Amino acid sequence: MSKLSEICEIKSGGTPSRAKKEYWNGNIPWVKISDLRSKYVDSTSEFITEDGLDNSSAKIIKKGSILFTIFATLGEVAILNIDATTNQAIAALTLNDSSVDVDYLYYFLTSLKDYVNEIGRGVAQNNINMAILRNIEVPLPSIEEQRKIAATLDKVTHTIDLCNAILEKLDLLVKSRFVEMFGNPIDNPMDWEKIAIGERCDIVTGNTPSRADKSNYGSFIEWIKSDNINTPDTFLTSAEEYLSEKGANIGRIVEAGSILMTCIAGSLKCIGNVGVADRKVAFNQQINAIVPKNDETMYIYWLMILSKPYIQSTINMALKGILSKGQLSVMMFPFPPLDLQQQFAAFVEQTDKSKLAVKKMLEKAELLKKALMQEYFG
Repeated sequence: MSKLSEICEIKSGGTPSRAKKEYWNGNIPWVKISDLRSKYVDSTSEFITEDGLDNSSAKIIKKGSILFTIFATLGEVAILNIDATTNQAIAALTLNDSSVDVDYLYYFLTSLKDYVNEIGRGVAQNNINMAILRNIEVPLPSIEEQRKIAATLDKVTHTIDLCNAILEKLDLLVKSRFVEMFGNPIDNPMDWEKIAIGERCDIVTGNTPSRADKSNYGSFIEWIKSDNINTPDTFLTSAEEYLSEKGANIGRIVEAGSILMTCIAGSLKCIGNVGVADRKVAFNQQINAIVPKNDETMYIYWLMILSKPYIQSTINMALKGILSKGQLSVMMFPFPPLDLQQQFAAFVEQTDKSKLAVKKMLEKAELLKKALMQEYFG
């Protein structure tokens, strides 16, 4: 075992004054947390100038250093693939010990995410200090064993990345098919008849049974919240809370084939998120359900996905970001003939079968990676 401070030079970053325009838009890459999207940081969204570097606590960090987030979002890790600076939410670890493999150390640090988040929760601003980071102990098998471990984890990570890329491409394929068949629903270039969605679908607002009466909650039916909608998946994720039979009689319930939409949120980007119910569910008052009468569920779902900018354009965030049942009901959308909707739904069904196979492979790879991380790092 060695402490991080014994094998790395550890530096924190800094942010030049935003009030000084001459400190920004230079040619020195400046890394922030949102730039840590994969194993390597190859580019940044912002740059600082030499003046910004000289008049702040920002420092040039060498290519090959490991970045570790210590403020707000904790425990994100990446390897710097360019010389760059960072903000103060990121610590840079530059190896000074040839007996340590950088890829091995990267994976060890990723294994600490739950640990550092547990520590960070006890601090008002959700952070870990540099002293904690410096004193983290690193298990160090031989350099050959480190490289073997890193290579194994690289292979599993590559499989995970490949599965995610395929799923993304399949979603793009469905979007492209929708636009090919129906055009962009906002522009409606094919001039389909536009009808208020409340005329084609039942709109149902959810409800929260009184929490003061604990007998409203139990195990009778899932109670969906916005978190079950804000996912990459077409279908709702499993709810953490269930209503009792008594609570279900007070709540709102829809059958499989309904589309649930987040209509109350603190952030505009969450309003208009949709998910398809593939089973009977109850849901809270932040959600409106769209229940097709005759139209295809998958047509309505993708119609909502691609119409999200239009939906959000009607929201006044000064009024707490609410899309009421009444507002949603009168919104106009294009409705092509049912036979075309059915053709599209059949295409989605076939694509979903492919997605399911990839998701199973992804799940296996993620479970394997988790098991290996546990085996290697505890």
